[in-house]
Amino acid sequence: MVRERTIETSEGIQDGFTVEKYDQSMRIMRDKGIIKMELKPVLKLGMTDGHALEIGPGPGYLGLEWLKATRETRLTGLEISTNMIRTARKNAEEYGLSNRTEYIEGNAMELHFQDGTFDAFFSNGSLHEWEDPIRVFNEAYRVLKPGGRYCISDLRRDMNFIIKWYMKSTVKPKEMVNGLLSSINAAYTPKELETMKSGTSLMNARVKGNPFGLILTGLKNT
Repeated sequence: MVRERTIETSEGIQDGFTVEKYDQSMRIMRDKGIIKMELKPVLKLGMTDGHALEIGPGPGYLGLEWLKATRETRLTGLEISTNMIRTARKNAEEYGLSNRTEYIEGNAMELHFQDGTFDAFFSNGSLHEWEDPIRVFNEAYRVLKPGGRYCISDLRRDMNFIIKWYMKSTVKPKEMVNGLLSSINAAYTPKELETMKSGTSLMNARVKGNPFGLILTGLKNT
């Protein structure tokens, strides 16, 4: 039986100490090649050019790795946490990609962009924090150009307990263990995501689960 979902937060990670530890954790994941694995579905969908929107970039590693893997692309990261934005900008400078990135503070439930602004949008590990995912789905679809692709991935609450134990035992720094568990408990199941997208602009998106998480992908109709 899958435990009931427990809301984690709708305000992102604001505390400076926690942001620092989260950045360390994501950097370790990058160095282990995990971020590149999480990037594969994005690239496989053909999201390899133009201007992309990343919702909830955190410290920015996924988007920065996307920029490294593509040419003449640009990235706008929408992040709710001021401290995360500061960290993402610092990391973009370290990557030498400040000229191709823009990080802005805001809530994805109301995107202050014109219709059809972006060639693609993606998000990883942020869905479970969205206060109203349906509003975000519709807003993100609105600002996507016709023919644009999208990819939303996250943890899954119904993961096998062995997988959960493995993730808990390997996460570093250890200060992030409680955050990992609360994120898993706030995450959705593939079945819940399938139901949630029905009736939204992403109703035709494909939902797929894997041992660690779930992924929603699709294409905006031309």
